Amino acid sequence: MRRIEISHVTEYLFPSRVSLLPHRLLLRPRENHNVRIESSVLEISPAHTLQWKCDVLDNSVALVGFHGPSDRLRVSSRVVIQHYEENPFDFLVDDYAVIHPFEYAEEDRAELAPLRQSVYPSDRDAVQGWLDGLGLQQPMETFALLARMNREIAGRFLYQMREEPGVQPPALTLASKSGSCRDFAALFMEACRFLGLASRFVSGYLFAPATAAGNASTHAWAEAYLPGAGWIGFDPTSGEVTGNRHIAVAVARHPEAVPPVAGSYLGSPDQRPVMTVAVRVSALAAL
Repeated sequence: MRRIEISHVTEYLFPSRVSLLPHRLLLRPRENHNVRIESSVLEISPAHTLQWKCDVLDNSVALVGFHGPSDRLRVSSRVVIQHYEENPFDFLVDDYAVIHPFEYAEEDRAELAPLRQSVYPSDRDAVQGWLDGLGLQQPMETFALLARMNREIAGRFLYQMREEPGVQPPALTLASKSGSCRDFAALFMEACRFLGLASRFVSGYLFAPATAAGNASTHAWAEAYLPGAGWIGFDPTSGEVTGNRHIAVAVARHPEAVPPVAGSYLGSPDQRPVMTVAVRVSALAAL
């Protein structure tokens, strides 16, 4: 078991007071049989009301309403988790799904249907061309197919941290051979869906030695649904199958649906805020 502490502070400074409208926060890691939350502290200023809920995909969402105008918004989340997964390859795929292509079992199709639909339909030709070039549109082991796509993106595309909001369309990622982690995840998802496989976008954090020194940031990857194995994570930025270094916070059908902090404000056009974000992901001593 690994104990990990995640500190995530987002601050907006405005030139003058503005009216902060409701905000939506996705900062609490997803709990499951591998991940347990040991402690969680969420501090927000200015004065506010806070309501927790789970959305349709069981993401933990904090809804924040503010009491009055302010020239500053600060959101500080500190979470300690216990991560028990040691071997990300400890799974078996059902016999009928070992070789791709296959069709999901009838009882799963309705649930998975939205996660098999393309988010970028105009990019399908570009995605098909990429898959054709890799020779992946032929019968082969399903997991090997996904692992090959994962490694190809990590090995042949240039990672660039982009400060611009939003996600780069897969066709642009393919044309430029570069992108951020969220761009690579979106390309991997679209390739899965083109091949008929259910996939979803994952927003979260990555634990690595540099992150404990304050050099962390949010991270994104993708998951594909394999019958018998469940949702298996693939990180096309590193080429890894996700394990206990990856901490999922939220999943979504669309890559742009799960920013950590989302909201708006009422003010004049010259009241644009200066935003700072500080993320630290560090290992703690075992209990």
